[in-house]
Amino acid sequence: MIEDLPKLGVGLGFREPLRPDIFLNQSRLDFLEITSDHYLDATPGKLDELSLLQDSFTLIPHSLDLSLGSAEGVDEVYLDKLAGLVGRISPPWFSDHICFTRSNGIKLGHLASVPYTDEALKVFVGNIQRVKERIPFPLILENITYDVTFPSSEMSEPRFISRLLKETDCGMLLDATNLFINSVNNGYDWRRFLDQLPMERVVQLHFVGSHRHGERLIDAHSNRTEDEIWNVFEEICVRCDIKGAILERDEKFPDFSELLDELEIARRFIRKEECFAQIADKGMPPNRSSVALAE
Repeated sequence: MIEDLPKLGVGLGFREPLRPDIFLNQSRLDFLEITSDHYLDATPGKLDELSLLQDSFTLIPHSLDLSLGSAEGVDEVYLDKLAGLVGRISPPWFSDHICFTRSNGIKLGHLASVPYTDEALKVFVGNIQRVKERIPFPLILENITYDVTFPSSEMSEPRFISRLLKETDCGMLLDATNLFINSVNNGYDWRRFLDQLPMERVVQLHFVGSHRHGERLIDAHSNRTEDEIWNVFEEICVRCDIKGAILERDEKFPDFSELLDELEIARRFIRKEECFAQIADKGMPPNRSSVALAE
């Protein structure tokens, strides 16, 4: 059950250039998320790195290529390798995306969205069932950014996600940055999107800054988290009990102190809302000044 999953706190997506600073600041990182694909056909050096990380941190595997939306089913070779990695780590949960990355045996090289139809939903449900049969650890699913919407869609994205989470009994990895980017690029209100999600199923968050290219935003994982995305992050924390949040930074790495500053901002939002909930549970007036006094 989602409510039984442990609270991990706030951490980083592990990237090799950050490795020295990560270990120098181990006490300020609650957990790490690793990219599973980096360790599936790993060299001895990468396996040594994985052992070192395991000895020092709680690890959450985040895979890229399960291709849960592929009509031809899950790649059994990839699934076996991922099962071996997840079994070795024994994480509280692992994650992948609401997308497909393969079609007719061809790798697309990116995360592709699907039309929101009953047929697509059945594909996801079948593939996730197969993953669950092979990997006996909780699976959580992440929302992606997309540039294409499908006229053939039979329901909204939040309705599709809600049905998917319910029918597979999965949790959600809610990417605050992806949500904000999609809301800008596709012209919708991200708050109304959240209104339609089963927020009790949100387990983990991703966050990072967006990158503007002309009139569109891009999920480049290369910028500091901006105020608009912090607004999304805070609102999510108000609405649900977050088990963990990960800062995803892939390039243009700043001084590590800047990343630590972002982690502290996220930690304050999460703690503030936990305090708010505790005050409400005790029957005190549910207002922000009560939280401020409690802090």
